[in-house]
Amino acid sequence: MFTGIVTDVGEITSLTPTAQGQLHRLRIACSYDRATIADGASIACSGVCLTVVASGIEGGKTWFDVDAAAETLGLTTAKHWGVGTQLNLERALKIGDELGGHIVAGHADGIATVISREDLPDMARFELRTTRDLARFIAVKGSITLDGVSLTVNTVNDVTFSVLIIPHTLTVTTIGGWHAGSEVNIEVDLMARYAARLTEMK
Repeated sequence: MFTGIVTDVGEITSLTPTAQGQLHRLRIACSYDRATIADGASIACSGVCLTVVASGIEGGKTWFDVDAAAETLGLTTAKHWGVGTQLNLERALKIGDELGGHIVAGHADGIATVISREDLPDMARFELRTTRDLARFIAVKGSITLDGVSLTVNTVNDVTFSVLIIPHTLTVTTIGGWHAGSEVNIEVDLMARYAARLTEMK
């Protein structure tokens, strides 16, 4: 589990397709302490929970390898990732850690597309569009995870919604590089999903 509070921005330094392109082995450079990364650890990469299969240090920089499988490549923006792509990173939550965002599984539900970006004094407003299946879980003042970042929904209109981003978040995540047409990973609030399921079963 995660909280949607990004702790580093990593960069893909190599990508190797395997299993006839159905699996991508990614090497991601980061600033984490190599000694704290164990094989089998979970790291959220722009909202996608991936398992560390190897790690090390090269040129004074920590790196770790993960595999993105066919379902991940089909459902998320991982299909567009390449060498040089920057990713929001978050380590798995430990018991006793501060829950600064909201409960995030790291299981991206799909992709949202940025419709517009409006740069305001001291912040930026983004309007995004998603599918009708996911839009029903999005509510004003509710929580949403976009590219691994826990955010509060500002407005909702059918399948579109907006978020306001403060300067700190624009600086320490990849959101500062979003523009109209950008595709981002979206994970809806788990509580909203369970509430909808309970309603359906009545």
